Amino acid sequence: MGILEKIAEIEKEIARTQKNKATEYHLGLLKAKLAKYRAQLLEPSKSAAAKGEGFDVMKSGDARVALIGFPSVGKSTFLSLMTSTASEAASYEFTTLTCIPGVIEYKGANIQLLDLPGIIEGAAQGKGRGRQVIAVARTADVVIMMLDATKGEVQRALLEKELESVGIRLNKYKPNIYFKPKKGGGISFNSTVMLTQCSEKLVQLILHEYKIFNAEVLFREDCSPDEFIDVIVGNRVYMPCLYVYNKIDQISMEEVDRLARKPHSVVISCGMKLNLDYLLEMLWEYLALTCIFTKKRGQRPDFSDAIILRKGASVEHVCHRIHRTLASQFKYALVWGTSTKYSPQRVGLNHLMEHEDVIQVVKK
Repeated sequence: MGILEKIAEIEKEIARTQKNKATEYHLGLLKAKLAKYRAQLLEPSKSAAAKGEGFDVMKSGDARVALIGFPSVGKSTFLSLMTSTASEAASYEFTTLTCIPGVIEYKGANIQLLDLPGIIEGAAQGKGRGRQVIAVARTADVVIMMLDATKGEVQRALLEKELESVGIRLNKYKPNIYFKPKKGGGISFNSTVMLTQCSEKLVQLILHEYKIFNAEVLFREDCSPDEFIDVIVGNRVYMPCLYVYNKIDQISMEEVDRLARKPHSVVISCGMKLNLDYLLEMLWEYLALTCIFTKKRGQRPDFSDAIILRKGASVEHVCHRIHRTLASQFKYALVWGTSTKYSPQRVGLNHLMEHEDVIQVVKK
């Protein structure tokens, strides 16, 4: 029996098992086995295959966004509209066969946009180059899931299932669980909150399934067995995702209104160029980027060339971005903007910068 058959068997078993107090341990074990087999499936095969054409694209710009969706939902049209790159678009499926990069220039930042080939059902098992597509998506900062508004909710559920099965968690945070394998001493289990979904016995069963008999486990929040398995496996990617419904010019206003009110969703039409500016605003918000401008002593700030950093960046990060030796020669900095109580304010290396702040660095 191959790995795919084993996975199918376990999925059937989970589907037909009733969820109640008596079966929770059995379900927890099945989920652990399922996660283990899926991890094996993602491992590259040992046999040396013929060297094919490279699929991934070199990372460039300030952030990376991956376009994921079924064939013929408008990914290539969207790339051609947003960037100066022309991606071939036609009315048949699988027009795009490899990864095509483009660059969006927005608020002084260069955002790399990757047009990936369409995903089909069963992509996680390797159908239709699905594994390579999903592997590229794992390296992105934000995923844009392109959906056909005329197809309803079917596509979204299928794509989420495919991405979940390869360890991509969309719009979720890492579970607050401390887990550390040890050399001896058995399993020490503790929790700082009341647990309703996991118990000590279930945690021990899951750990035994992974051949872990000595470990320290501390739950800081009420997590499910699935989230605990994610912590044990440790190769999960947690990333923000924007659900973009294309072709809204082909559905009723009521349906557009319903889709637009869903969380993390944006409705657009690439054919009629509707709502694309709002999508860019949302993308900027999800990427959590900040622009910081520099200023020389006795001169006006340079607003033409911004330093792009992640939200929560400090003065030290700015110094490293300007020059790697600047932080060691740093004396103090003057900052103008929303992060200060008054302008200009004299700050140290640990001061947190905010969007569109101006900084002047003074060396020793």
